[in-house]
Amino acid sequence: MTNIKIKRVYLAPEPLPGDGYRIFIDRLWPRGESKQEFHYDLWDKDVAPSVGLREWFHADPLNRWDAFAKKYIEELEALPAARDLARIVSRHDTVTLLYGSRDTLHNNAIVLRDFLDKIVNGKETK
Repeated sequence: MTNIKIKRVYLAPEPLPGDGYRIFIDRLWPRGESKQEFHYDLWDKDVAPSVGLREWFHADPLNRWDAFAKKYIEELEALPAARDLARIVSRHDTVTLLYGSRDTLHNNAIVLRDFLDKIVNGKETK
């Protein structure tokens, strides 16, 4: 069973084995982060929400959260990259999905974590 965690990119990495395998999952590079200082093992832009979905969601995140989650899951289900990522995740005991959003309650990492948890660990998370 893989422990899948989420964390803002701006928080310091935990010493091993803390964060485990670190995957940056946003399409855009995080503001203010140095390419030399930001530690990640994989940057998987292909599993980020589409530009259109991301822009639509950010216009009204609180009122569009449920619809965003549903639409993003639909995108993930159609993406071969999402299944590829699930295979990568399944090879590690601990994986941390890194995201840039300030909103810790409404972001793509939450949806992706739950999606991967269902595939990798057979769990429904809500």
